[in-house]
Amino acid sequence: MKKISILSLHLGYGGIEKSIVSLANVLCERYEVEIATCYKLFDQCVFDLDKRVHVLYLNRDEIVPNHESLRNAARSKNVFHLMKEGSFSLKVLYYRRKSMIQYLRNCDSDVIISTRDIFNTWSGLYAREEAIKIGWEHNHFHDDEKYAQKICDSVKNLDYLVLVSSELQKYYSKRLSGKKCMCLYIPNCIDKIPEKKSSLRAKRLISVGRLSPEKGYLDLLRIYHILYKKYPDWKLDIIGDGKERRLLEEYIHVHNMEKYVTLHGYQKKDYIDKMMQDSSIYLMTSHTESFGIVLIEAMSHGLPCIAMDSAEGARELINSGENGYLIKNRNYDIMIKKIGDLIKDRKERVRLGENARKSVEKYTSDAVGEEWFTLIEESDVYE
Repeated sequence: MKKISILSLHLGYGGIEKSIVSLANVLCERYEVEIATCYKLFDQCVFDLDKRVHVLYLNRDEIVPNHESLRNAARSKNVFHLMKEGSFSLKVLYYRRKSMIQYLRNCDSDVIISTRDIFNTWSGLYAREEAIKIGWEHNHFHDDEKYAQKICDSVKNLDYLVLVSSELQKYYSKRLSGKKCMCLYIPNCIDKIPEKKSSLRAKRLISVGRLSPEKGYLDLLRIYHILYKKYPDWKLDIIGDGKERRLLEEYIHVHNMEKYVTLHGYQKKDYIDKMMQDSSIYLMTSHTESFGIVLIEAMSHGLPCIAMDSAEGARELINSGENGYLIKNRNYDIMIKKIGDLIKDRKERVRLGENARKSVEKYTSDAVGEEWFTLIEESDVYE
């Protein structure tokens, strides 16, 4: 049986981490799978991980990033406190590098999948030559030339770079033309399509994601602030947590929307699935989104989706007018109109929702898993 190693920063909350767990759950059906992770943020993985997958924590429990403490120290202007937190931060980075390189030097896996650019570099330099080395890039460079170049530099000693969107695959294929590393497109996946779909009768709008600036949740609240005055029966549910939560809570309070908007915080899959079933329209206002796994999850429940087309992944998943709507140029007025149109027309919600549900069949773990199995078993076919 082949052994697969997946290199992870941590197994806490995050889109990359969720994708790592999903892939590990698929691969362990045929292989011995190990996740080597730098930091132990929680007692166990926050996502449902198959018991057959071995998790190896590379550092002691206390070696974890101190970003928040470092920011607080900087704000306090206490020199001693800042020096202490700064010193610990450097220690964390030192042990991250030391532990991962040591793991790679001793790793006997047949395939190594790295999930960060720095892991790409270390894998190319320190993993045994016989192993198939795969970089797995989830982020869109979003016109950031420096970031794109950093990714290209990091994979120069790898065999493959797997991209989660066809747009990224085409872009990096051009950038890496003539190089050793071959670019492949394999999308992220969902476990399965639910047997039951939403009735689309509930007067609820929903959005799921990290509460951080790039997700555009303040824009969503501004849009809803206009919308709910015309459709007060329609409530908005936002599931997720992050550094902007306090800002969003303040906006909701200032605009007297407590009765209309609910911030549910981070929730597990069963809770999210239940909320999707009880909703009728999914909304995405992300400024950037490399793939948008939550869109696939919403579509699998038969929800029509409306997204800003600045979310690159949404452009790949939504065929505007067929399974949802893409809003160009982050235009509030058009998004409000499209939401209003669907609020008033359940038949249109049903049509879009049924098409959405059909369009995600190629993103199930069974379908996507076959693409990974082909890469791992028949990597020579790509040469």
